[in-house]
Amino acid sequence: MHSTLHHRLSGPWIIALLVALLAFPPVATWLGQEFYISFGSRLIIFALVASSLNLILGFGGMVSLGHAAFFGAGAYVVAILMYHDMPSAWLSWPAAVLVGAVLAFLIGLVCLRTRGVYFIMITLAFAQMTYYIFVSLRSYGGDDGLALVQRSELGVDLSSDTVFYYVCLALTVAVLLFMHRLINARFGRVLQGIRENETRMQAIGYPVFRFKLAAFVIAGAIAALGGALFANQNYMASPSQLHWMQSGTLMVMVLVGGLGYFFGGVIGAVTLLVLEEILMAYTTHWAFIMGFILLAIVLFLPNGLASLALRRPARAGSPTGDKP
Repeated sequence: MHSTLHHRLSGPWIIALLVALLAFPPVATWLGQEFYISFGSRLIIFALVASSLNLILGFGGMVSLGHAAFFGAGAYVVAILMYHDMPSAWLSWPAAVLVGAVLAFLIGLVCLRTRGVYFIMITLAFAQMTYYIFVSLRSYGGDDGLALVQRSELGVDLSSDTVFYYVCLALTVAVLLFMHRLINARFGRVLQGIRENETRMQAIGYPVFRFKLAAFVIAGAIAALGGALFANQNYMASPSQLHWMQSGTLMVMVLVGGLGYFFGGVIGAVTLLVLEEILMAYTTHWAFIMGFILLAIVLFLPNGLASLALRRPARAGSPTGDKP
């Protein structure tokens, strides 16, 4: 696991990446590949959600198998409000964030009093409880989910995939900047200290439970925002978004990208979804090949792809070089 406390956000590659992301929709349209604009929105949304999990898993050491509960809850808030003729994004998206935060607070009050495998199992149990609650809501679609008749109203035409792409990109960049400031602030350093040695941090006098709960709530709120965006992207809120397998997929994204690396969630989400899209186009046995690739990454890059991408050349006199 990456253990450097300070995480820098600089370099020409970031500017180049932003320029590429901004140029992507017009280039895709020019090439007659408008489908990939919607796919790009999906990548951005999952990069956001995986980064929220990385906050508690990679930086806080909290191995949660219930993160999909917040992701799915955010999607259902948007869908239910639209079902009741409240399509405004200015209402439904903040409501989704609030519901995600409150749900994370309530679950965290119980789960964060445990550690290790007990924490994993309790977060999983709460996620499955949330899943079955929404499945039982027959008036909101039950097993079939709840369709959106349109995308949320934001004052711009979100029915356009290009406009929706830019909205997702703007929100994700804003949230990532917020997370970067948070991680490099005192809060983030304490959180990383708790990850390394919780007992010592408690002995020093830090309110460990409060810090962990705050991180858990922030991560839940961000995941719910991702769920709200995903419901708009798919025109659907589905119980599958709350299932434990969705939590497992998000965890794999973080592990593949790199635990504790700031861009670990982003790299993992993009890698997993792009690989899936490519492999599905060539073979029906794509899952087997995907599993083989993921196994190779875990074996040869145990710290994730970010450890390779962000590795620096060795300094003079240093056989290993600096860690990022």
